[in-house]
Amino acid sequence: MTERRLTTAILLAVGTELTVGETRDTNGGDLARELTALGVEVLRLAALPDDLAAVTAGISDALAAADIVVMTGGLGPTPDDLTREAIAAACGEAPTVDAGLEAWLRDLYTRRGLEMPPSNRKQAWLIPSARALPNPVGTAPGWWVDRPDGRVVVALPGPPREMTPMWRNEVRPRLGTRGVGVDRAAATLRLAGIGESALADLLGEARLRTANPQVATYARHDAVDLRVSATAADGPAAAALVDRAIAEMGPLLAPYLFARGDETWSDAIGARLAGRSLALVEIGTGGQLGGLLGAAPWLLFAETLAPTTPLARRHRDMAAYARRVREIAGVEIGLAVRARERAGDMAVTIATDIEGLVARTTRTAFLTGDQGRRRAALAAAAELWRRLGDGAPKGRAS
Repeated sequence: MTERRLTTAILLAVGTELTVGETRDTNGGDLARELTALGVEVLRLAALPDDLAAVTAGISDALAAADIVVMTGGLGPTPDDLTREAIAAACGEAPTVDAGLEAWLRDLYTRRGLEMPPSNRKQAWLIPSARALPNPVGTAPGWWVDRPDGRVVVALPGPPREMTPMWRNEVRPRLGTRGVGVDRAAATLRLAGIGESALADLLGEARLRTANPQVATYARHDAVDLRVSATAADGPAAAALVDRAIAEMGPLLAPYLFARGDETWSDAIGARLAGRSLALVEIGTGGQLGGLLGAAPWLLFAETLAPTTPLARRHRDMAAYARRVREIAGVEIGLAVRARERAGDMAVTIATDIEGLVARTTRTAFLTGDQGRRRAALAAAAELWRRLGDGAPKGRAS
């Protein structure tokens, strides 16, 4: 077998249930993250139907383009489970029943007092270039296939409860012994108070078109993420390239940067609370703010009011709400937000009471309905985070 460092991968998910939309492929994203962390560039993810010609062609095309082909699904015992047949066809080899695998399968059924159906014998197949990957929680062993040119095909079961342990316990260690990946590094910055298009304008087209380091923007449900990634060449290490790019953009991003990596709003606000506790009341947001903050231990009281309730109609002073909810809960910080539909958007009023210092501000959240309410909640979270960082309230005080 030719020596080859494994630096690129293509992921193939097999199953007509995926291509017709009945089931979503969650394995692809998990495996892509795993491979990226190993320094492997994932060239593409694709779903293939239960069709022998289509799966065989998908494997052949992937082997022509990538060092590693990782497949999920199609390892069951039924006639429409065609991954083994397709790999065999793409590799030009014939599958045969492996005696050891067949004995293992029969033992699974014998221990349960059952007779193994004849159809399950295909799960004991191997081709000459394949090694079986043990499956401790199912009846479908995986395959590790070494190609003469050093490329690798990996076949994993489709159910995540079977796929994940096989990947971590069997495939990842094998990849490590083969020499996998290159020096890659990445960092994600989480931004609030700026949209994706405005962020692109702020950074400039030249920076966003740079190949190494690569700077990319992503609009998420709770923020705009900026991902900076780099690959080491002959010069600095990848991490140094990423750090340098972030430092250069630092002054531009500082007003909007609230978190990094996988940190959430709950993480970011919790860090600035520094051991203090919060109580909140929200009107017209449908409880979106409480949902955003989740089960944070520092959120001791949360109340949601519909804007049509008599209480919400009678009392419109959000600064008074923030003060009152802080006092009722006996905490250091109170937060109150009201969202109202206005001319196709949401008019958002936000008040904070930080240890007796009260401030109030207004924002406009784009759109109405559930999206508008979600954006109103994000505006309130961003305002609280900013106020906690300021140390003392600024702006219009009550």
